[in-house]
Amino acid sequence: MSDAELNDAVPERARAVPVPNPHQWAHHKAEPPQWLVDVRPDPPAAVRSATLWSVLATAVLSALLLGEGLGLNLLVVAAPAALGAYFAARGAGRTLRPWTVVWSLGGPALLVIPALRDAGWPSFLAVVSAVALGSLTLHGSGTWPGVLLSPFGLLGSIGTGFGWAWSGVRERSGGARERWGPVVRTALVAAVLLLVFGALFAGADAAFADLLGGLVPNVSIADGPWRTLLFLVGLVGALAAAHTAAAPLRWDRMRVRSGRARGRIEWAVPLVVLNLLFAAFIAVQLAVLFGGYDKVLQETGLTYAQYARQGFWQLLWATLLTLAVIALALRWAPRDRTLVRSVLGTLCALTLVVVASALRRMELYVDAYGLTRLRISVAAMELWLGLVIVLIAAAGVWGARWLPRAVAASGALAVLVFGLVSPDGLVAEQNVQRYQDTGKIDIGYFQDLSADAVPALDALPEPERSCALAGITDRLGTEGSGGTDRPWFATSVGESRARDILRERPAVPDREACERLGLYDVGRVGVGEY
Repeated sequence: MSDAELNDAVPERARAVPVPNPHQWAHHKAEPPQWLVDVRPDPPAAVRSATLWSVLATAVLSALLLGEGLGLNLLVVAAPAALGAYFAARGAGRTLRPWTVVWSLGGPALLVIPALRDAGWPSFLAVVSAVALGSLTLHGSGTWPGVLLSPFGLLGSIGTGFGWAWSGVRERSGGARERWGPVVRTALVAAVLLLVFGALFAGADAAFADLLGGLVPNVSIADGPWRTLLFLVGLVGALAAAHTAAAPLRWDRMRVRSGRARGRIEWAVPLVVLNLLFAAFIAVQLAVLFGGYDKVLQETGLTYAQYARQGFWQLLWATLLTLAVIALALRWAPRDRTLVRSVLGTLCALTLVVVASALRRMELYVDAYGLTRLRISVAAMELWLGLVIVLIAAAGVWGARWLPRAVAASGALAVLVFGLVSPDGLVAEQNVQRYQDTGKIDIGYFQDLSADAVPALDALPEPERSCALAGITDRLGTEGSGGTDRPWFATSVGESRARDILRERPAVPDREACERLGLYDVGRVGVGEY
């Protein structure tokens, strides 16, 4: 039977049955998103010995110095970690660029704040900002995705950093006795000599013993778990930084889709209407400025402080929303540069006037009720937002390629200045001046301030001085209250200065006098109320 006859003999239904594909049930590996492929780092170069030693030094210093508190020890620990990242970057062939220099100088500058100020909140902002600048140093990003996402690259290097370092240690483990024997013997001999002769000299001279006790960290067996945790934190952080320097994620390769261009009427008309609204508000503010507040207060029925308080928060939100409006307009506006610059430039200029109005209202409220941490923080934020608006306006004239880095640098600079001016000290100084001018003071609010406020509060007369310093004195544990000083590397300049003042002129609060001043009145309403 021929092939044609065989085909005719096979029923049509049988011929229609598909041949099974042996690979149709095979597992297909899902492809990663394209953006993840784009930002994937290049394979890192082999880890250098200098990097490994720097990482080990960071871990040891973390265990020895960070257990007592934060101060100059942060800079001491950050130094070998930065060296490890530098050696790793050089091993990968990376070159130093101008913005990298800016970030690498800004990070240590921010870490000076915990060494200067006792207040925890400016120090926290400074440490977080220093980590952000460190991530920018390691990644070298210059786009908005890079500036915003760089800190996540450090987190991604934690696991891979361990494997990278372990492979380097294994490569160097060959001939371990010949390589590491002299190093271990040298370290042991040096440690024994320091221990023996240090103990002899300390026993021979009390002054040398005090000096040695201040320089050497106080380590005990009971602190073992805590010191071990700090060692691991330092090790993980230094390895993550070094691996990121050797193989950074390429955040600048991530592309953000441009928004679909809208017609002029769709975006220009709403922005023009918004500009007119801003102009009308500013005109009212100018009328109030030249006509005086008395008429406005009489018509609105508000008090002087209520008028200032009511407006500040709304104006702060108006500033934030304006930034969002500008971002959306730049995304949807057609590439008509002249019209975009005109409309958005006008909006930026009017927003700066709104920022000035908000700051003026805050000034009025502070004059009425005094300065607090919250008020100085939001005023500083409003100032920084005004600076961001100026940068956006400048980018409209000279191009926006530098804008992401400039905004990040301005934020770090704002945090640095905020810490250097000593917000707690400024709060105390303003309220002391207000007391001298008006006789009004909220003694209870000072109890939550840090030691940075002591020099200003020391200028108060008694019994206000002792009552204002009561809470700070208890927290410091100065002489007379059974406390002891922390080591030099964990003590800020503000705390050390406060201790000196309180030792020279101890605060001895009288309960009856403090009760008359409202210190123990839980129902009081004063400067701490916003």
